[in-house]
This record gives sequence, structure tokens and C-alpha cells, in this order.
Amino acid sequence: MPRWLAAYVNSNDSHVAAANFVAMVLAWNQPFYPLYLLGILGENAWVGLPPVLSGIAFFSVPALARRWSLLGRAALPVFGIANTVLCLFLLGERSGVALFLIPCAMLAAMLFRWRERFVMLGVASLPLVVWLAMRGVMPAPPVVFTEAEYQSLFTLNAVSVGGLMVFLGWVLVARDRPSQGV
Repeated sequence: MPRWLAAYVNSNDSHVAAANFVAMVLAWNQPFYPLYLLGILGENAWVGLPPVLSGIAFFSVPALARRWSLLGRAALPVFGIANTVLCLFLLGERSGVALFLIPCAMLAAMLFRWRERFVMLGVASLPLVVWLAMRGVMPAPPVVFTEAEYQSLFTLNAVSVGGLMVFLGWVLVARDRPSQGV
């Protein structure tokens, strides 16, 4: 990791450091999603370009957390939810992109302390509220894909969500490890 980036994400607060690290991984991975879509959708992969801009929001998390720890940590899952909603509008419910609301809830649950549990409950509940509010009422996406493309999108998103959940678990375990020992 470049020195400037390490300094940007560094924090003595293990919860903030975890949020900053996750935010950077998400920010740096945003440009790759349209490339995956290119392999699945061909010329229709353009629908994956607007969410790339969410990388800027993810990249802002360390700056927010440095100034307002609680706001920065809460912003990360909220930015993830917003990105998921945008992708839902662009790819449609059948793409499976709504599955990304699950790691948003997990992320919210892992970034807060016991004394912040009411904030955590609110932020962690938001993905469920969004899913319930949007389920079945989404407008048709700008491009309707073939059944095979929808199946491929669903597989891509399900595998990505699974990988993200394992990564978040890894970050959570690393956050709580003692400074000495294993």
C-alpha cells in the first residue's frame, strides 16, 4: 500500500481503522464491476458505469471518520446501500444485486461499539427497510437482459456477496486480534 494511502486510512481506533480499510477495498474495486459486466452483457455493460462513481463516496470515509468517527463509520454501510439501490435501478431485481444489502447490514453490525448499539440497530436495519420498500416495485431497468444474462448476473452478484461477507469477517477478526501473540 502506498505510504500516503496507509497514512490516509490509519487510525488508532480499531473500529475506524476497519471501516477505513473496508472503504478503500470497496473504492478500489468499483472500477472492476463494469469489466465483469462486459464479460456477461457485452455492449450493454454501460449500465454498470454510473456505480463506479460511488468509489468516490467510499474513498471519502476515512476523511469523514477522522473528523466524526461515528458519522464516518455509519456512512460506509449507507454508501453501500445507496450504491446497491443505484445498481438495482440499472440492473433490475432479477440481477441479484439486492443481495449486496446483506453485507451492508453485516458491515453496520460490526463497525459500532456496545454504547453505540442504537445507532448500529438503525443503520443495520436500513438494508432490510430498503429491501422491503423496493421489493416488487422497481421500475424496469434501462436494458432488459436475456434469461441467461440474468442468471449470470445473479451468479456474479451471489459469489461477490459471499466473498465480501468472508472479507468482512476477516476484517472483524483482525480488528479484535491482540497486538501480541498469534
